[in-house]
Amino acid sequence: MNKIFIIAEAGVNHNGDIQTAKELIDVAAAAEADAVKFQTFKADTLVCRQAPKAAYQMETTSAEESQFDMLKKLELTPDMHRELIDYCHEKNIMFLSTPFDLDSLHYLVDCGLAVIKIPSGEITNYPLIREAGRSGKRIILSSGMSTIDEVREAVAVLKENGSTDITVLHCNTEYPTPFSDVNLRAMQTIKEETGVSVGYSDHTPGIEAAVAAAALGATVIEKHFTLDRNMKGPDHKASLEPNELTEMVRAVRHIEQALGDGEKKPSASEKKNMAVARKSLVAKCLIKGGEMFTEENLTAKRPGTGLSPMLWNQVIGQKAKRDFAADEMIEL
Repeated sequence: MNKIFIIAEAGVNHNGDIQTAKELIDVAAAAEADAVKFQTFKADTLVCRQAPKAAYQMETTSAEESQFDMLKKLELTPDMHRELIDYCHEKNIMFLSTPFDLDSLHYLVDCGLAVIKIPSGEITNYPLIREAGRSGKRIILSSGMSTIDEVREAVAVLKENGSTDITVLHCNTEYPTPFSDVNLRAMQTIKEETGVSVGYSDHTPGIEAAVAAAALGATVIEKHFTLDRNMKGPDHKASLEPNELTEMVRAVRHIEQALGDGEKKPSASEKKNMAVARKSLVAKCLIKGGEMFTEENLTAKRPGTGLSPMLWNQVIGQKAKRDFAADEMIEL
């Protein structure tokens, strides 16, 4: 069984500070996530200067600050990228980052990243999706705010341009996402409609939805995390704190083990209990040799070390070859 790929989404929760970014890497590594993911963009090519903020951003950052000004402070420079990539190598965790424009995509490819993660907002950005497909990298595509037709179209563009390893993450792009809007079953619909691997990018409070997605067959789980939800910035409020990230990874790994291989059989751990918990055919009362076994003189009791009660009909009507005391196991 393939291991679920867990992405700890640092995003822009570093607030533009390299030391905070490194502390986030420390947390992700300590939680034993598979990858820690940042965001690669240039405010100048990502957003128009007059573009409004999202409602959740208005609640978590200054209303007087434009989206452009907010994002400008959250950019990671090339030097910062290289430093963080090196630091991830030291901490034995994969570095990932989401490109929001073509220059950022090409930069991350040149950095040697094995995986390109396309964010939900770019699922209709044909040039970016086309170039991601041409990169030859494994592609993880978030699908927040999209219809199944848009998902199909994006996957088709990736495949037409050479992608052979694609995972689509079901996602809801509200921070935090109301549980009533999660719609985890859509993850299975995406799999049925596209034929690619699926996963879940979670923006709900807590860890329940991510764990449920693992139980429903997600191959990738992505979750935002922060050092402290009280920090200033757009995404901290909808992020897990370090202990919660650790708990999510632990829970997903437990679910991963619990899913098993699907074959119904006694497990190694329970075999020792079979004799104790199951029953055998025993004499309900004294049965004399030569007497016929009947519904009245047979019963089933523990332990299960004798004849199975499933042989009841075969035993009824046969004659006892010797005396059987009450509670003695029947032998034929």
